[in-house]
Amino acid sequence: MAQKLWEKNVQVDHEVDVFTVGRDREMDLYLAKYDVLGSMAHITMLEKIGLLKADELKQLLAELRKIYAIAEAGKFVIEDGIEDVHSQVELMLTRQLGDMGKKIHSGRSRNDQVLVDLKLYTRAEIQELVQLVQDLFNVLQQQSERYKDVLLPGYTHLQIAMPSSFGLWFGAYAESLTDDMLLLQAAYRICNRNPLGSAAGYGSSFPLNRQMTTDLLGFDSMDYNVVYAQMGRGKMERTVAFALAGIAGTLSKLAFDACLFNSQNFGFIKLPDQFTTGSSIMPHKKNPDVFELTRAKCNKIQGLPNQITLICNNLPSGYFRDLQIIKEVFLPSFDELKDCLRMVTHMMREVKVNEHILDDDKYSLLFSVEEVNRRVLAGVPFRDAYKQVGLEIEAGKFVADKHVHHTHEGSIGNLCNSEIAALMQKAVDGFHFEKMNAAVEALLKNV
Repeated sequence: MAQKLWEKNVQVDHEVDVFTVGRDREMDLYLAKYDVLGSMAHITMLEKIGLLKADELKQLLAELRKIYAIAEAGKFVIEDGIEDVHSQVELMLTRQLGDMGKKIHSGRSRNDQVLVDLKLYTRAEIQELVQLVQDLFNVLQQQSERYKDVLLPGYTHLQIAMPSSFGLWFGAYAESLTDDMLLLQAAYRICNRNPLGSAAGYGSSFPLNRQMTTDLLGFDSMDYNVVYAQMGRGKMERTVAFALAGIAGTLSKLAFDACLFNSQNFGFIKLPDQFTTGSSIMPHKKNPDVFELTRAKCNKIQGLPNQITLICNNLPSGYFRDLQIIKEVFLPSFDELKDCLRMVTHMMREVKVNEHILDDDKYSLLFSVEEVNRRVLAGVPFRDAYKQVGLEIEAGKFVADKHVHHTHEGSIGNLCNSEIAALMQKAVDGFHFEKMNAAVEALLKNV
């Protein structure tokens, strides 16, 4: 069995080893290429302060770029007996470069190493999420414009209430995503700060240049206080999880609407047959499984902030192994949310709407408020108009005028989609991913 980075002469009990490592090796595969990036920045700084020679740096960077390419291709493996991604990278370097590979850990701990890995991973995943949210947003806006004149019932308490429209329905979820994007931007800013150099949470006696690694990795700033940098483990994940939960909440509500509206009792929308599944016993069934699974997955993601809170709650300052478990719930959540975004975008692009829902007289009472308002505009006091229409409804004498004329901002006749699009673009522009991307590209460039 390979020796761990921290082992001396006494080997740990095998059962204890299995229990403490847990799923960490599996989770660390998410972090492999980011561990390499962090090491590249760290050793570049070590050469600057005299802890590495220029020719050593050149050789180490060349090997790290090769390891990055392996990880990028999905071929990085943590070998049996190797504890984590950090140990595996160092092992691969020492195999190629001998003792030179052992020098890369000077001035850091696995604590700040995993902290920077998590932040580099998370900000890259956030960038992918932003693009996928934009894709869904654009489809929803397109459908809002396409069907802006098609009316459907609006509900309160699941009772028919007032006229709505598909323009409003699609557009409402588009605008919801703009708020979700603002929360994600705030989470990104908290994430995009450099913990490297905080070591085990108390800094280092080496003359580290933390601003240099901050710039090399394209962070907005560093986590300045080394104790706070360590305290940020769990806090960053929880903050980002709240942002993921916001997006998931929007998708879950949309999925519920879609399941409801697709049912025969409503018949407001129809999914193409190839997007539905059947029953093993009922030949007529066309089930909206994609939306049902989206709802369940997104509800699970909405529980993520609470899971992280309960794992790291009531821990004092300093590192504790409890924090390792956060990776198991946090890292896979990005793939799950991205899958949901892709599927919902596809479904919303192909969904067909019923353009004659309100031809059915059972929806006539939707227009009672329209009639009250018409009478008020003609000079009848509101309370009198309300009572008149109510009495006509009770007597079965109400006759609906199904023409709707709404003009104020955000209403059926004035959706404000262009204003909502501007809000989304402003939120997207606020991430400034170009700084991060340029830094990573510069690190990977083989000079």
